[in-house]
Amino acid sequence: MSASFRLGRIAGVPVGVNWSVLVIFALIAAGLSAGQFPRAYPDHAMAAYVAAGIGAAVVFLLGLLAHEVSHAVIAKRNGIAVKGITLWLFGGVAELQGEAESPGAELRIAGIGPLVSLVIGGIFGGIAALLAAGGADNLAVGALAWLAGINVALAVFNILPAAPLDGGRLLRAALWKWRGDRTWAAVISARAGRVLGWLLIAFGLIQFLLGAAAGGLWLALIGWFLLGAAGAEERQAEVGQALSGIKVSDVMSSNPQTVPPNIRVAEFIDQYLFGYRHTVFPLAEDGRPVGLVSLDRVRQVPPDQRERTGLREVACAEKDLTIASPEEPLTELLPRLSQCADGRALVVAEGRLVGIVSPSDVNRAMLRGSMRDPGHRPERAQPGAPRLGWREP
Repeated sequence: MSASFRLGRIAGVPVGVNWSVLVIFALIAAGLSAGQFPRAYPDHAMAAYVAAGIGAAVVFLLGLLAHEVSHAVIAKRNGIAVKGITLWLFGGVAELQGEAESPGAELRIAGIGPLVSLVIGGIFGGIAALLAAGGADNLAVGALAWLAGINVALAVFNILPAAPLDGGRLLRAALWKWRGDRTWAAVISARAGRVLGWLLIAFGLIQFLLGAAAGGLWLALIGWFLLGAAGAEERQAEVGQALSGIKVSDVMSSNPQTVPPNIRVAEFIDQYLFGYRHTVFPLAEDGRPVGLVSLDRVRQVPPDQRERTGLREVACAEKDLTIASPEEPLTELLPRLSQCADGRALVVAEGRLVGIVSPSDVNRAMLRGSMRDPGHRPERAQPGAPRLGWREP
C-alpha cells in the first residue's frame, strides 16, 4: 500500500498516509460524534460531541502509528531494514526489507505491536478510571474509555493466529521453532489466515442479512482483505521454497555491458541502444555503478531534446539503485527488486560491478527450483565449467 503523502520520519523511518485513511477517520469521527457519544452521554452541546469524536479518531490513528513504529524499531534492532510505515484503510503496515533470521527475532518483531496497543489501552483505561473517580465530565471519561477499549480490541484481534496479522507471525515463529522449517511454518500461517478471512466474510454476510448492514459489510471487507493477503503470503512462501539455497551469483548475468554516464541521450542511442540487443544498461565510472538507464526511460525524451539531454538526467540515480552482493541469498534480494532500478539489481563485489539480476533471471531460477526434489540444494559450478555469457537483463 503506497503513501499518498508523507508525514516525516519517526525513529529514522519514513512515515506516510494513504488517502484511504480518511475513510476510517471519517467513519470513526462521525460514528462517535453523531451516534455513540450522544446516546451514551446526553445533554451536551453538539460541538462537544464533534470535538470528542474528532479527538478520539485522531488519538486512535496515533495509536495505530505507535503500533507500527514499534514493529519498525524492533525490526531495525534485529538487523532488518525498514522501508517505511504507511497508515491506510485497514490500519497500518511497516514495510520490512528482509526476513527475521530466527524464530526469536520473528517473535519479538511480531509481538511488540499488540503489546504496545495493549499498553496504550491500559493507560487510557487507567486515566478514564481516575477521572471518573474525580467526578470529571462523563463525555471526556467516555472518550477515554472508548480509546481504552478500541486499543485492547486491536491488540486482541492482532494476536489471532492467522497471517498477515501479528498473531500469524507469532504462529509462524512457534511452528518454525518447533519444526525448524520456516517455509512450512509460513504456509501453515498463511492458510490459517485464509480460513479466518472466509470466517469473517461469512459472519459479516450473516450480520448484514440480520440487519447490521454497516458492521456486516465492514467485517466482510476485512475478511476479503485477509483472504487476499494470506494468499499472497502463501505464494511468497512457495517462492521462497523454490529459491531456497540459491545465491545471487547463481542467477546473475555476469559482466554486463556498461555505458559511460556523461554522454548525451542521442549518442547513447546511436552507439549502444542499436549496437546491442539489451534494453537496460548500467552506467559505470571506473567499474563502479552510478546509474541505470532503460529503453523506456530514453523513449520519454523527445527527439528534438536528445542532443542536449545528458544520459544521467534520465537514468535511475545512484542513490536509488538496488545493489546486491554475489553471495547474498536470492530470497533476500527479491523484496528490493521493486525499487527505482526498473526491476533490476546490480551486483557489486569489492566496489566493482560484476553482474545484473533481472526478473527473467529470477523466473528461471523459480522454474528450476520448483522442479527439484524437496531438501535438494543446487550444486555450484566447478572451476573451469562453462558459463553462459551476458544475457538480456
